[in-house]
Amino acid sequence: LSHGANFLYMLHGAEPDPLEGEIMDKCLLLHAEHDFNASTFAARVVASTLSTCYCSISSAIGALYGSLHGGANQRVIEMADEIGDRNNVAPWMDKALARKRKVMGMGHREYKAKDPRANIIQKYLVRLSEEKQDFRYYEILQEVEKIFRGKMETAGKPIYPNVDFYSGAVYRLLGIPAILFTPIFAIGRVAGWLAHILEQRGDNRIYRPESLWTGPEPRAYVPIEKR
Repeated sequence: LSHGANFLYMLHGAEPDPLEGEIMDKCLLLHAEHDFNASTFAARVVASTLSTCYCSISSAIGALYGSLHGGANQRVIEMADEIGDRNNVAPWMDKALARKRKVMGMGHREYKAKDPRANIIQKYLVRLSEEKQDFRYYEILQEVEKIFRGKMETAGKPIYPNVDFYSGAVYRLLGIPAILFTPIFAIGRVAGWLAHILEQRGDNRIYRPESLWTGPEPRAYVPIEKR
C-alpha cells in the first residue's frame, strides 16, 4: 500500500480502493510544503536556535493549532452541514453576510486568484463524488463558491477558494472524522517542516527580528511611591 492508502487502512481497518488511496496520497502531497506560512516560520525560528527537530516540529504544530492557520477545512464542512442543500445556499449567504460572518475556505494571503491546490482537490472531489454517488457536498460548495465570488466581485473585492475549501469534503467522503482534518494537515506538512529545518541548519543564523517602537515619546521616570 502507498503511504496515503496505508493511512486509510489503519484508520478504517479495511484496504481502500485505488481511487481513495490515490486521493489520500495527493492530498498529503499538496499539503506538504507552502513557503513561509506561520507554522513553517515557527519551525525555522526554533531550528535557528539549534534546538532539536522535535522541538521545532512541536512549535510548528502549536502554530497550526491556531484558528487563523489550521482547522479551516473542518469549519468548511460544518458550514456545508449547516447549509444542508444547494438550494439553501443563497438565503444562507445573504444572512451570513448581513451578520458579517466569514465564509470559510475562501481567500488567501498570497493568492489573488484561485489557489492552484484547490483546483486539483476540486477535481478529486468530483471523481470521489461520482464513485460514492454522493454529490451533496460538491453541489453545496460549488454553489457557495459561485454566489460568494459573484458578490465579492460585484463589490470590487474578488475572493477565491483556498486549499481548505474542498479538502474537507474529500476527507468526509473518505470517511475521516472532522476532528482529524487538522492533524492530517500536520501529517502532510511534516515533510515540508523537516525540509525547512534541514535547510536552516545548513546555513544557520539565529532569527533575531528587529522591532520599531511606535508607542509614546520618552517620558520622565516617576518613582513608584509617587505614581
